[in-house]
Amino acid sequence: MTGKTVLIVDDEAPIREMIAVALEMADYDYLEAADAREAHALIVDKQPDLILLDWMLPGTSGVELARRLKKEEATADIPIIMLTAKVEEDNKIQGLEVGADDYITKPFSPRELVARLKAVLRRATPAGVDSPIEVEGLTLDPVGHRVTSPEGALTMGPTEYRLLQFFMTHQERVYTRSQLLDQVWGGNVYVEERTVDVHIRRLRKALGDKYDHLIQTVRGTGYRFSTRAA
Repeated sequence: MTGKTVLIVDDEAPIREMIAVALEMADYDYLEAADAREAHALIVDKQPDLILLDWMLPGTSGVELARRLKKEEATADIPIIMLTAKVEEDNKIQGLEVGADDYITKPFSPRELVARLKAVLRRATPAGVDSPIEVEGLTLDPVGHRVTSPEGALTMGPTEYRLLQFFMTHQERVYTRSQLLDQVWGGNVYVEERTVDVHIRRLRKALGDKYDHLIQTVRGTGYRFSTRAA
């Protein structure tokens, strides 16, 4: 298996089934939802790696759900491919404007869908980023979204996880609060610089006495991740 999970959100069971078969053949795990409410619950609970989202859903539309997911911190980074029977250019633009990563028009072939899905996942996961990173026994697994130590799993929130992942892939370099906001929160999100300090404190607490020294404060500048003594 690829280790990647795809959520299929479509109110038509035959389409979900056709996509599920294509994903299975391409070695992807999958989840299914028939409407936005069911989809949102699965997304929060299971954190899929990618969402195939139908434009026309009963109740809340696919575009509305995409807009909501991109606004929520815990789900903003999950790639979305919109599925739709609408071929009009303005619909395509609307889908991309709310943050969808790609757009595929029905009817589509399973092969085309899987090829587009792989391309979006490649963009979302740069080369090497899906390999586990280990420092002094502290291991971050980007595929499983887990952080472990020899004593067991460490519990932390999604922002602390993203901070740690950024630090572990950019070791021994000092970053200002502003740079961390751009890299971890995204440049288009308005967050106070002091928010970084709050999440750094939470991250150190989650790492515990054994690893909190790895996150070093550099006075007057910002923070760095280092195995060397500060």
